[in-house]
Amino acid sequence: LNHIQSGAVATSATMFAVGVLGNLIAIVVLCISKKEQKETTFYMLVCGMAVTDLLGTCFTSPVVIVTYVTNRWPGGELLCHFFSFSMLFFGSAGMSILCAMAVERYLAINHAYFYSQYVDRTMARLALTATYLANVVLCIMPSFGFGRHVKHFPGTWCFLDWRAMNPLAAAYSFLYGGVMLVLIAVTVLCNFAVCISLVGMSQRTRVVRAEVCEQDGSRRRFPKLTSVTSAAEIQMFWLLIFMTVVFLVCSIPLVVRIFVNQLHGPARISAGEKPDFHSDLLAIRFASFNPILDPWVYILCRKNLFVKGCERLKRASGIVRADRSRNLGWTSGQNTLPSCADSNPTSCGSCYRAPVCAAGVATCSGLSGTCLRPACGGGGVSEPPAPNMLPLLQRKDRDCSGFAQPQRSRPPLWASVNSGGTAPAYG
Repeated sequence: LNHIQSGAVATSATMFAVGVLGNLIAIVVLCISKKEQKETTFYMLVCGMAVTDLLGTCFTSPVVIVTYVTNRWPGGELLCHFFSFSMLFFGSAGMSILCAMAVERYLAINHAYFYSQYVDRTMARLALTATYLANVVLCIMPSFGFGRHVKHFPGTWCFLDWRAMNPLAAAYSFLYGGVMLVLIAVTVLCNFAVCISLVGMSQRTRVVRAEVCEQDGSRRRFPKLTSVTSAAEIQMFWLLIFMTVVFLVCSIPLVVRIFVNQLHGPARISAGEKPDFHSDLLAIRFASFNPILDPWVYILCRKNLFVKGCERLKRASGIVRADRSRNLGWTSGQNTLPSCADSNPTSCGSCYRAPVCAAGVATCSGLSGTCLRPACGGGGVSEPPAPNMLPLLQRKDRDCSGFAQPQRSRPPLWASVNSGGTAPAYG
């Protein structure tokens, strides 16, 4: 404790206040959110994560603050065991809940039928209960002889003995680190699978929209082609991604330190080398930031902020697209079609405008695609269209200008039935 810096008390108190405030705000926001959001399995797990982070901050930070203020460890061996258990439990429980969130999203996106049949709020409660019980069993083992709780430099925190000479204590270090690695691997793999599925769905939706534009011509029959995934699912996915990134950045240094210390620490101690306490302290400080940052990630990823961000991105992309359209517009002597995606026509064919002269407009000679454009000074001149216009002009339902011809109105179904005729079959 002789190496305690003067600003440590203020730093610890600030981290404690920000962590408690953030988790309380996240819990309140979840409680007052919409009914359909509160009943979502994913957000129930998010609420469990917020409660876990809040309890972890309240159980560990006050002990550190008191230790810094009094310049000594405030309790004996029992407090050290409780502090170490809290560090182990809330670290692994938070990672377990995050893994459960990743698995929930994977089932919702990749196995929708199974998810709709078996995953609900009751399943979320069972998952949280099983997570807490399993982590209690895992983290209480050192208190019963399988592993050891020891005080670490500079005497302000207790954790497992990750330089243990005892085989049982060393085995527990590898067990705890291995469980954390498995949880991290499952979380990353599920998030990667969900990302691949969402990208594939987005591409298939764009292909369907393009086919509707090319084959049916008019978009009036399809005023809005809905996407496969909803905005709420996209929001949950990005929330999970951000929370996973924060958790990995904060937890991986501690997990790596567990393996490095247990693999090389005993040999270095036997050789008389001084342990790397600075790296130990840095790793545990990274881990302490996780329950502080997690709730603020959720607060910033709320739906209204997400929607506002998407609107700003769409507005910015629309401005860039409009500028690009003006720069690539028709020039003198150029017969290129503007893209339907860059304009907002009522039909794909209306993107094209036939060449117009002072003497008149173009007329069509038939289905051959040859346009008769009146010369500016005399009679009509047969002028073949540009090659990229042939597929458009040879459509039977379009004239030379590219506009759809008016369709004959169909008689109502009830008229044929009432007259005793056979109802026409519309294809």
